[in-house]
Amino acid sequence: MADLSTQATLGTVPLCITMDPRDNVAIVVNDGGLPPGTVFPSGLTLVDKVPQAHKVALVDIPEGGEVRRYNVVIGYALKDLKAGMWVHERLLAMPAARELTGLPIATIKPEPAPPLEGYTFEGYRNPDGSVGTRNILAITQTVQCVAGVTDFAVQRIKAELLPRFPNVDDVVALEHGYGCGVAIDAPDAIIPIRTLRNISLNPNFGGEVMVVSLGCEKLQPERLLPPGSIAVVEQSRLTGTDSHATEAPLDVVCLQDDAHVGFMSMVDSILRQAEIHLTRLNARRRETVPASELVVGVQCGGSDAFSGVTANPAVGYCTDLLVRAGATVMFSEVTEVRDGIDQLTARASTPEVAEAMIREMAWYDAYLSQGRVDRSANTTPGNKKGGLSNIVEKAMGSIVKSGTSPISGVIAPGEKVKQKGLIYAATPASDFICGTLQLAAGMNLHVFTTGRGTPYGLAQVPVIKVATRADLAKRWHDLMDINAGTIATGEKTIADVGWEMFQFMLDVASGRKKTWAEHWKLHNALVLFNPAPVT
Repeated sequence: MADLSTQATLGTVPLCITMDPRDNVAIVVNDGGLPPGTVFPSGLTLVDKVPQAHKVALVDIPEGGEVRRYNVVIGYALKDLKAGMWVHERLLAMPAARELTGLPIATIKPEPAPPLEGYTFEGYRNPDGSVGTRNILAITQTVQCVAGVTDFAVQRIKAELLPRFPNVDDVVALEHGYGCGVAIDAPDAIIPIRTLRNISLNPNFGGEVMVVSLGCEKLQPERLLPPGSIAVVEQSRLTGTDSHATEAPLDVVCLQDDAHVGFMSMVDSILRQAEIHLTRLNARRRETVPASELVVGVQCGGSDAFSGVTANPAVGYCTDLLVRAGATVMFSEVTEVRDGIDQLTARASTPEVAEAMIREMAWYDAYLSQGRVDRSANTTPGNKKGGLSNIVEKAMGSIVKSGTSPISGVIAPGEKVKQKGLIYAATPASDFICGTLQLAAGMNLHVFTTGRGTPYGLAQVPVIKVATRADLAKRWHDLMDINAGTIATGEKTIADVGWEMFQFMLDVASGRKKTWAEHWKLHNALVLFNPAPVT
């Protein structure tokens, strides 16, 4: 990347950034872009007006020639490109996807980084050994049919019960669009079922599982949460101190039960059961735990060309810090790392981890093929307006969120993570589906980078929002938690923002600070990944 340390007068100095000395394009940094005739300090003169974050050719590139960014071929010129020209998606042919054969397998063996010790946060210890960053009552639903009743009940719980339980942060309904009208026994139905099951067991819910069922749905409560799924702590009735983990009975409110006469009977039944769970949750207290108990999901949405320059590299730096502290970090989004599969398999800690990544990529290639599309369907109009020409370029900027640590594990969609370190959680790239699957994997803290801007948030875990550009951070000052745009302007380094993010995570995880999404209660719906047929 270009040296940004001397660019104190960004408003008057034309600035572009390259990611590798071998790149033949760079992106324009200046707010509002730059007009034709602009002369950079290097002597390069713009032929066209180039919008902010878009690419400019640094040298003449012949028709059919490689266009390189991150020292990766992101496209081939569809015509002769002169130095100083605006290089956008309409001038590029996208490279074919990398074959999933002949890949480097666990070839990168970095020296182990020194442990990062002494960092802690205040969290809630759970019976299953996990740790929550929030203390929330979650009401699970077996089917979309009960969503209206559950939402009505949750509003009453918040108004009538929650004020009596000051140590409980919130009550959330785990609403979704699954449960019936689906091929429940199809092979891929396991994905949405285990997703719902594992979301119900997220560390931020304290093991207090409560289910609202209709009664006639295909996804019966016992199938959603079979015996042995839930562990609770039973306290001695005599002393109140002796505790042990034991299997819990499934607490189900079934709306079709004969006992329910009228709508309010259903609602009152939900409130009665909720009060039992709230009482137990309210008795919990935060305690000091090591940073190794963090389970962080990292994701990007509304990406632009700055994503891979500022926010995502800072997240990658922070990812390395978290791994050194013994924590778990998940990066995801199959289509947004597919073009870097060779980088990922090379960083796998073992050949088995590399093969698992290849298997997940192959499964997703086949899934897309069934819909007669490929990875190129990923990029959005906003991505392109933000300077990303295609999925290859987008992937190179996305993958840096994973940092440099060895990849120690892979989980399929809906599975729960069971190990420490850097984990590849195979998910679709859709913001809401990826977030839902990372919830199921067990994350207790979420980091979300954005360049175009999105008010995305989750009710179930704190979401830390990171802006790629200073302009976005200033305009959305009460939506963005961290401004990584300071990296592009030279005010801060990637390491500076990475450490800022790490410290902010500990404060948010401890409840000492709230994210803007929490402050405004901006919550996106849970969206299940269901590749099985709908009947």
